[in-house]
Amino acid sequence: MNEHLRNDIKYLPGVGSRRAEILYRELGVATYGDLLYTFPFRYIDRTKFYTVNEVNPDLPYIQLRGTIIRFQEIAYGQRQKRYIAYFTDGTGVIELVFFKGLKWIQERLKTGTEYIVFGKPALYNNKVNLVHPEVDEPKADTHTLQSALQGVYRSSEMLQNNGLGQRAFLRLQTHLLNASLSQIEETLPAHLLHRYSLMPLREALYNIHFPQSAERLQQAQYRLKFEELFYIQLDLLRQRNDRKEAARGFVFTSVGEHFNACYRRLPFELTGAQKRVIKEIRYDMGSGRQMNRLLQGDVGSGKTLVALLCMLIAADNGYQSCIMAPTEILARQHFDSIRAFLHDSGIRAGLLTGSTKKKDRRALHEELADGSLHILIGTHALIEDAVQFRNLGFAVIDEQHRFGVEQRARLWSKNEQPPHVLVMTATPIPRTLAMTIYGDLDVSVIDELPPGRRPIKTLHFNDSQRLRVYGFMSEQIRAGRQIYVVYPLIKESEKMDYKNLEEGYEMIADAFPPPEYDTAIVHGKMTADDKHFYMQRFIRGQAQIMVATSVIEVGVNVPNATVMVIESAERFGLSQLHQLRGRVGRGAEQSFCILMTGYKLSAEARKRMELMVTTNNGFEIADADLSLRGPGDLEGTMQSGQVFDLRIADLGRDGQLLEYVRHIADAILAADPALAQPQNTTLRIQLNQLKNQTKNYKDIS
Repeated sequence: MNEHLRNDIKYLPGVGSRRAEILYRELGVATYGDLLYTFPFRYIDRTKFYTVNEVNPDLPYIQLRGTIIRFQEIAYGQRQKRYIAYFTDGTGVIELVFFKGLKWIQERLKTGTEYIVFGKPALYNNKVNLVHPEVDEPKADTHTLQSALQGVYRSSEMLQNNGLGQRAFLRLQTHLLNASLSQIEETLPAHLLHRYSLMPLREALYNIHFPQSAERLQQAQYRLKFEELFYIQLDLLRQRNDRKEAARGFVFTSVGEHFNACYRRLPFELTGAQKRVIKEIRYDMGSGRQMNRLLQGDVGSGKTLVALLCMLIAADNGYQSCIMAPTEILARQHFDSIRAFLHDSGIRAGLLTGSTKKKDRRALHEELADGSLHILIGTHALIEDAVQFRNLGFAVIDEQHRFGVEQRARLWSKNEQPPHVLVMTATPIPRTLAMTIYGDLDVSVIDELPPGRRPIKTLHFNDSQRLRVYGFMSEQIRAGRQIYVVYPLIKESEKMDYKNLEEGYEMIADAFPPPEYDTAIVHGKMTADDKHFYMQRFIRGQAQIMVATSVIEVGVNVPNATVMVIESAERFGLSQLHQLRGRVGRGAEQSFCILMTGYKLSAEARKRMELMVTTNNGFEIADADLSLRGPGDLEGTMQSGQVFDLRIADLGRDGQLLEYVRHIADAILAADPALAQPQNTTLRIQLNQLKNQTKNYKDIS
């Protein structure tokens, strides 16, 4: 970044120390560069004027041109007033309503003077009016640069109350561009600008804040998105190439008796996808380079078995393995299923969680240190300093996005030489998100379900159809099946009328009373022992119904459970609904997912329900979730160790551009891996600056 853009924002005319603090607190703006790269989130056409008789409350922000004919001050409440200016352009009269700053407004506004009024129409007292509109005389604003489209910046009450509203923001950007534009250096090489017809940086920054036309705005947005996504991909691809060249990995040359014996004992054939993924992992582990691979697979696709077989390859070569899971429930689930596969194999597996007793913990530590424990399964307890492996060669991170990057880093430091790493996720990640967040990992996908699994039927009902749903649940229980009922909240919220767990448990207990029925309850605030007790009752079939929060999203495998009822399903995102649905359908019987919602749904919620009913494809659902809600809202995904902020690109809308720039970055690195050629000097400089601004986690995952 140009040195000038590193200046503290407090030195920009119109800011000062107090406003600088507020800009940093509210928007993260600390320097000239931060402000310059704070872009409008939408634009308003200030060239169009409406007439008063055209105004209705459904219109967006509008402009009117006319005069004020009279004023009225109305008292309401205790010592509160509102001030109304009656405004006309000859086609009708509209009220301009003010609640704050009345003294300033009374002094400034006059009858008979022509004004341009700008604001959002609203209904107030059954009349269409404009509340706190901008009111200006028609002469040009000499304090701000002029443009056909006016940018609207993100704001907050704190910014508004400290004189940093929209007009002030435009003035600050004007000061900044006047002072900085001539000093801004181009950040892309000339050959890229020419080949891909990109707008120069100075022009793009000017037109993103003060567009001279809709076409120039589009070109500016494209240029800035291209650059943002291009450098992220170039950085990730170079990290991946560097790691492949530099990172030595343990060489697992043999596939021996441990692997073969377990493979022979499997009561079923592996799917083609599982075999393909094992082959990819085997190749990595024998290559002499450290493996860093992302394994994506839908719920129930058999990722854990793939991980186990690969851990047995490590054991055949004399190395230990571990699996780190985000919750105790999931860690215990892995432990139970892995132990079943390892029966009489001579391979020893241990479980370490926060609730492991001191005596058992001490024994585990000793067995790890002397090498007699081959596989350790656990939660973040695995990264405690006391946990020391003799020779950790293979590490599996399950549901990796739930761990912080630093936590994972501590796991790799258990060895002088980092182990091979397999990151598993049961949340299908949209392709564009995977290329950005996991762009430096090699990717394997299990895209087949095991044979004999029947697709889950998903149905959507509203509250008025509850008795019908209860009747269906009774039929399933009579047929010997079990049922999950999931709620989004634990305690009643005054702000939400969604069914909560406590109320729901009472409703279920009334509809399915003991002793004929047994209902278990599980939620995140219970102790680990209580949770385990009720889980076991359900797993052993002693309870026919489990009422739970989304704590069961991961880590419960009960083949006899064939019905998943999700209450207030509109409260969950698509990916979470898909995860919950995957808790059933684990046996040979037909399974069902029932989405219960209120009768009135937003258009977006209705779309989510329709998509869930029509598809079981997790990757399709993840892509839809990204485009509907945006990456910031996808649960957990953006907490995945991402080391950059997107300022203008949008992974939901700019997926094609992301793939395009990744291809360009890949081609550049293939021709010039070190970016040493003269035409790539700018790229090398920019990447080095990017490194200084962000942490580099290429040795971790």
